[in-house]
Amino acid sequence: MSGGVGNPQELGRKVLTSLFGALSALRLYPVENETVQQAVTELHTLIEGILEAEGSAEVRVVGDFFFLNETRLRLDLSNFATFGSFAKALGAHGIGAVEVVRGMNRSEWAPFLASLLRPPSGDDPFAGFLERLRQTQVRHVLLRPATKVDEPGDDDEEALTAAKRTYAQSVKVAQDVMGDMRIGKAVNVRKVKRAVQGIVDQVLSNESSMVTMTTLRDFDEYTFTHSVNVSIFSVIIGQRLGLERVQLYELGLGALFHDIGKQRLPAEVVNKAGGLSDDEWAQLKEHPTEGMLLLFHMHGFADVPYRQMLIAYEHHMKVDLTGYPATRRERQPTLFARIVAVADAFDAGTSVRSYQYQPWSPDEVLREMRDNPKRGFDPLLVKVLITATGVYPVGTLVILDTHEMAIVSKVNHDANLLHRPTVRVISDAVGLPLPEPKTIDLAQVDPVTGAPIHHIIKTTDPQKYGIRVSDYLLS
Repeated sequence: MSGGVGNPQELGRKVLTSLFGALSALRLYPVENETVQQAVTELHTLIEGILEAEGSAEVRVVGDFFFLNETRLRLDLSNFATFGSFAKALGAHGIGAVEVVRGMNRSEWAPFLASLLRPPSGDDPFAGFLERLRQTQVRHVLLRPATKVDEPGDDDEEALTAAKRTYAQSVKVAQDVMGDMRIGKAVNVRKVKRAVQGIVDQVLSNESSMVTMTTLRDFDEYTFTHSVNVSIFSVIIGQRLGLERVQLYELGLGALFHDIGKQRLPAEVVNKAGGLSDDEWAQLKEHPTEGMLLLFHMHGFADVPYRQMLIAYEHHMKVDLTGYPATRRERQPTLFARIVAVADAFDAGTSVRSYQYQPWSPDEVLREMRDNPKRGFDPLLVKVLITATGVYPVGTLVILDTHEMAIVSKVNHDANLLHRPTVRVISDAVGLPLPEPKTIDLAQVDPVTGAPIHHIIKTTDPQKYGIRVSDYLLS
């Protein structure tokens, strides 16, 4: 948050206090009452100051946590009970975030707050609330539905549907951003921020569903899906390192922008099939510097996005600095850049690109990243990625000891059983497709012998069999 609007923590608590005060006044008095009018004026003045400095003001509730824009608010027991009533009002209507944008009129507050005080209606309270709000003069309040916070591994249909929506929106944002930057158009940073917040929320609420989304590696949309996948894998690594949500947001944003500098390079160089000439390779190696400069001049951030600039600049440096850009003085790439380097390499190595028609299998990519020091990755971060993806990441096509083909659908998070994921068997022993895939947990053992009932004997290339793995994971 901008320093121009004061301490973010103090400001956030003031916003929640003003919202609670205005709601309480409206609950007790008619809208024309002086107490109500004074509360609305104080709230409007406070939000106007944030809008002037930030461009938008968003209050989010995720589980037991409040956020004002990207800042998680530290609340103690004494004020949490007070602010909890505001969270309860939002939750009753299925609202997870309230964003106020520039142009907000003071007269819009009363009808919005009054709508919050009304009881929810229908089977879909969020849709009902939106419909009621459309019948008022409220035009500068944007709402997002609440994010369900599940237990880790609760990969149910609802979580997968939410992940699909988040992923599709994020790819569309990446496409819009890169298209705008290529033609020199101003980027809608607010839209990008919301997309990254969605990725972080979804990873924290149901990591496995977002990992499944990364199997949607579309050749025609590679540039955009790759940026989103790198953001997802980076956030996953970051949360396993114990980063706080605001740090995960900064990391995810930088990961989404890590290759933005390629938009300043000739498309025929970036997408060239086959090897590059020395001159073309020299051009390609300029994209980290170009990305840093693009981010420095990008409008819409409250502050200069230094972390994101460093991620763009450093993500190809390697830990021993033998990568690019070359550096004259001794330095160590930042943690965020090293995380993005690992996420970038894993997704790129397992994707079909213009210059890579036959990607490696995910387990081969991880093995190469882990065992070949010349690749220049932080070994600890590679290990963290492996604990998240397992030895056989989601989407890997495997051959079982029964000679059936199966696709890894879920990682076993037991550190001792990373090599025993859950799979969806898609063919019989002679390669004929099954009419309906069957799910097998490879961690299951024979109760008599204690030995695993099934195990993986090797991985194979889905393109060899014309298999699109996402069809079996997202159906």
